[in-house]
Amino acid sequence: MVSRIAAAFALALALALAIAQPALAATPVNVNKADAATIAEALDGIGQSKAEAIVAYRDAHGPFKSVEELAQVKGIGQATLERNRAAILFTGGGKAGDGAAAAAKGKAGKKARPAAAE
Repeated sequence: MVSRIAAAFALALALALAIAQPALAATPVNVNKADAATIAEALDGIGQSKAEAIVAYRDAHGPFKSVEELAQVKGIGQATLERNRAAILFTGGGKAGDGAAAAAKGKAGKKARPAAAE
């Protein structure tokens, strides 16, 4: 009887940890605006030195346009990108990965306003 209770408890604990895992994952961060400390704190598997490399790459090459472009930064591999894909933002508050689409939509969707009459 005790072993069944222990097994049920172990199963419940494992399930609770599996459900909580996404909560322990990365926090959304705009890699085109955040400083290195913010990037290091927000992304899973990205420490201060990798975050500084991300900022240095961004300063040298301009803003990132895709998650895949982050793989150009030394020390950033595909596994790290996949683990953080949902949390990597390129624009203000949109979904991860839609920065280029939002920028294109914003440019195409603007209409000229008529001049105000005085």
